[in-house]
Parts: sequence; structure tokens; C-alpha cells
Amino acid sequence: MDAHGTGPVSTIADWADGALRVRDDCELVETQLLAADSFLVQHGEALALGLHRTRFAETAREQGFASAGELEAFWEAGVATLPRDGAWFPRFELVRARDALRLRFRLRTAPPLTTSVVVATAEADPRRTPELKGPDIDALSAVRQRAQRRGAQEAILLDGGQVSDGTSTALLWWRGDALFAPPFSLPRVDSVAARTVRGIAAALGVPVDEEAVRPAELDGVVLWAVNALHGIRMVTAWVDGPALVHDAARTEAWRARFAMLARPLPPVSRS
Repeated sequence: MDAHGTGPVSTIADWADGALRVRDDCELVETQLLAADSFLVQHGEALALGLHRTRFAETAREQGFASAGELEAFWEAGVATLPRDGAWFPRFELVRARDALRLRFRLRTAPPLTTSVVVATAEADPRRTPELKGPDIDALSAVRQRAQRRGAQEAILLDGGQVSDGTSTALLWWRGDALFAPPFSLPRVDSVAARTVRGIAAALGVPVDEEAVRPAELDGVVLWAVNALHGIRMVTAWVDGPALVHDAARTEAWRARFAMLARPLPPVSRS
């Protein structure tokens, strides 16, 4: 099976003795996810690969993995295995298994990409380490699934009643010609996609500011949900929430700018 329509691919490889070793699912022991980073690969290109690499390494070190050299070699080996055709959504992981820290790589076919999304307010915030990418993924997935039963695809997390983050996306919104984001003081992962959008705004001279808001205060704005898989998506509706404005032309223009920042993966060493 491959990324050309014959079915999804998902393989798992452990980092051991300086190499990635593919394992069967039945061989896996119970693990605790400590760090994870994913990005979209299309036709041998990825966006902001260096930022993802840095974020994963920083999270892994914070979770107790001390060897920077091992992290670097593991990352390079994972990138080297990525196919240069098709669409993929690999995930680099640090897990705890049998009281030991292990690096693990998942090669996964990218799921279907979308340009818009419906959201709903999360019933609760399950995050225990909101600033780290990885440990809360399963809990956030459960929250998102509950939102899906309400007719949404994504759930919005609140902190003290204020909009903080999405379960799998970062949030940005427009008021006129200014772009806004939740305050950095609110707990959330440093989104590579959101950082990329802010970089585009800086290059275009678009004002960017922080704004602490409750959901009702987003009534009448253009709201974006951004992440490494889908890029920029326009939020078309908020279930039992604020009435949002749609700006398809602006969204499509910025999606194109975002996509243009993708760069070819590093060449695979033949040595």
C-alpha cells in the first residue's frame, strides 16, 4: 500500500543502535507518549522543517532525553526515510517504555486535506502539559471526538473562559486588516503553523497583536484554524458559539502564500 490511492500506510520504527528498525504492531509494549512532532510532506517538500526539528528536540530534552547527538541522528534518519512522492504525515516520538526513554518514528500516509472546519467549544480542558507537544495528544483526541458528535471537526479549548487553543489547531482571527492571536501567556503549544502565518504577516506589513477574548467576543470576525497538516483553514461555523464572517478570497490568498514556503527535503546521503 502507498500514498497513491491503494490504501493508507502506517509503519513504526524504533531507534536502536544508531538506526531505525521497523517493528510489527504486535511487538509493541505499552508506552507513554512524552513528545511528538508531525508535519506534512507533499511531493518531497515540507514546510518549516527546521522549526519542527527544534521544537521536538526541545520537548524531548525537557522530558529527560539528554543526548542531543542521538536526537539529531534520529531526526535525520527519519527524514531520510520519507518518500519523495505522494502525501505523508510522519510523526517523530519520544516514548517511555518499560521505564526507559525510546525514540520512535511513524511513517503515515497523510489523511485527506481540508480547507475549512467547523468548531465547537470543548466541554473541558484535559491538558496536563499544555506547553508541550505530545503528552496530551490522546486526551485531546477524545475531546475532539466528543465535539464531532456535536457536528464539529475541532474543539476549542478555553482557559479561564478565554480562547486558548484548539485540540489540534492554533487559532488566529482578523479584525479589519489586523491579525490577532490568543495571548502567549495562555497555556498552549508554540504552533509552527501559527508562527509561519505571523511571519507572512510581518513580511506583508500586516499588524499582528494578541487579544484575550471569550468566544462571544469573536462574533463577526474571520477566524482561522491553522496547523501543520491542513495549513490555514477558515472556520465556517462555531456550534452554539459566535457568528463568524467568511472571507474566502483572503483565506485562499494566504493559503497559497503558506504553501509556497514549502521546501524540498534534504537529499538522501548515499554514503
